[in-house]
Amino acid sequence: MHRPPATFQVDGTAIRKRRMELGLTRDNCASKAGISGPYLSQLETGARRVLRPPTYKRLRTVLKVPTTDRRLLAQAEDRQEEESNVPGDCAPREEEAG
Repeated sequence: MHRPPATFQVDGTAIRKRRMELGLTRDNCASKAGISGPYLSQLETGARRVLRPPTYKRLRTVLKVPTTDRRLLAQAEDRQEEESNVPGDCAPREEEAG
């Protein structure tokens, strides 16, 4: 049985580019996706790179990116680098502070 990943590592530059293509402000996009504006800003700047599946799905929906389109996801080498920098279960689990 196929299980979805526990988290998605995203490409902040791709998120920002797509949001701007659609003419959405950061706060408007964040609100529609159910996250805070500062959290979306952290994603776009790369300060945060990990999303849980429900959050990723909402953001993808707001940005009108089909399920099979992987443009918002980090490239494989970016994901490997990120994984090597996070020790076991010490990674922060909180997605949104605001």
